[in-house]
Amino acid sequence: MLQWEMLHPMMTMDHLGYIPTFVYENDPASAKDQFNARYVYGGWQPFKGFRLGEDNSLNYPGDPPQVPRAQAKLCDELIVFYDHAWVAIIQSDRTFEVCRMD
Repeated sequence: MLQWEMLHPMMTMDHLGYIPTFVYENDPASAKDQFNARYVYGGWQPFKGFRLGEDNSLNYPGDPPQVPRAQAKLCDELIVFYDHAWVAIIQSDRTFEVCRMD
């Protein structure tokens, strides 16, 4: 299992739910492919319209910014967890995808 870094003082592993069980560092597949294979409620389904801030905040038109609550590194990818079960996979070139994983 990946090592998750809590970015908010009140954040715990319990807040992540089952998300940590979907990705493994010993699996050579990408985070997207691992989520797609193991997340039985629809797989990885990217949601369009988000912008990624320099601080890894998620910005969606009309909504307040979502700040990262926890993160984990998988090879060259950064997996970031936000409130409301939003999860982003950020590549080293800062391209990203966001999915709701509730």
